[in-house]
Amino acid sequence: MASAAEQLAANLNFSAFSKAEDLKKRIWFTLGALLVYRLGTYIPLPGINPAAFSQAFQGQAGGILGVFNMFSGGAVARMAIFALGIMPYISASIIIQLMTSVVPSLEQLKKEGEQGRKVINQYTRYGTVLLATLQAYGIAVGLEGGNNIVTEPGWFFRISTVLTLVGGTMFLMWLGEQITSRGIGNGISLIIFAGIVAALPNAIAGTLELGRTGALSTGLIIVVILVAVACIAFIVFIERAQRRLIIQYPKRQVGSRMFQGDTSHLPLKLNTAGVIPPIFASSLLLLPATIAGFSNTTELPGWASAVLASLGHGQPLYMLFYAGMIGFFAFFYTAIVFNPKDTADNLKQHGGFIPGIRPGERTAQYIDYVLTRITVIGAIYLILVCLLPEFLIAQTGVPFYLGGTSLLIVVSVTLDTVAQIQGHLIAQQYEGLIKKSKLRGGKRGR
Repeated sequence: MASAAEQLAANLNFSAFSKAEDLKKRIWFTLGALLVYRLGTYIPLPGINPAAFSQAFQGQAGGILGVFNMFSGGAVARMAIFALGIMPYISASIIIQLMTSVVPSLEQLKKEGEQGRKVINQYTRYGTVLLATLQAYGIAVGLEGGNNIVTEPGWFFRISTVLTLVGGTMFLMWLGEQITSRGIGNGISLIIFAGIVAALPNAIAGTLELGRTGALSTGLIIVVILVAVACIAFIVFIERAQRRLIIQYPKRQVGSRMFQGDTSHLPLKLNTAGVIPPIFASSLLLLPATIAGFSNTTELPGWASAVLASLGHGQPLYMLFYAGMIGFFAFFYTAIVFNPKDTADNLKQHGGFIPGIRPGERTAQYIDYVLTRITVIGAIYLILVCLLPEFLIAQTGVPFYLGGTSLLIVVSVTLDTVAQIQGHLIAQQYEGLIKKSKLRGGKRGR
């Protein structure tokens, strides 16, 4: 039998949405914040020659700069004030998460609840400033080394570039936090989502134009569209898939009242690591080619040129390393974000247990056993989704990169945002039912 929440969710309609005034305000705030972000991606850095930089960027668009440009909504290609995007904050968050499993003091903070999370968030902000400063200084020095990219090189340009780029990253971090608290959805994820989606219309228009001129066959375009739809359906299916472990709670007595034992479940997602493994894997694989592109390629030894050529998009060695690194980071990041021992200890403290499994160490081992096996499925899923576009590019020569990483981000953020909208609508319907019951109770009392 469906629960009350499931019945309410099934009855959600447009009339319920039109009555949700608070939800509409949150959606308008989110759209306004994302519009501000998009405007910022078109404001260029001071002291840059746009034509010279655009020419230099075209030679590096296939490397790691292309990945950063996708996440920043094209701000890197225009060298805008938001060129660093939100990636320093994400990198700092991942570093802090790694340190919480190594540094005892941070691990203790993580267990202190809301107050501990505030301290960890503050450390993350400090780390964001540090990483953004280092990256911004590296960008400033790299721009000065280009061919007539900077109009007036020197320390004034470096300082102004660092201040501008770091300020842009901190503003995006603040904007993401505002969206999370006052808007709808996760602000940081929505900023990345907006950057990826913004490039989609131009990519579709360019592909259709190639089809009109005959550069691409109509059948190939239809196949690409069908593959994209199938990938989206597959991602939605896997992202919503869970392995639910049954949790039982014994009878307990509070005062003179006896409460019946309850049954719940512990949901384990098939893809616990999310989109982090593809991002890490693609960034590390593209890093050598990007560094080589900035240097004089004629000075590279023959073996280095051969290795770089074999690590290009569509090459077998690239596919092999890409798949292996995605699998490694899927297990590595899952082990960081989910600790079976802590979960087993929490269940033991609240009196919960898995039927047939002894509480404590045996429960932790069983959860780890299940988590390891579903992570294998999650890693295979990530490899399939990320390698399929690579095969399409290698075999068909599709001009735009329909990346598995971008598809994962877009679909995951969409599912999360829709779930939050449904949650607000369900809460509003609950409030309406409570008000009606209070009114009826008051009438009966009179």
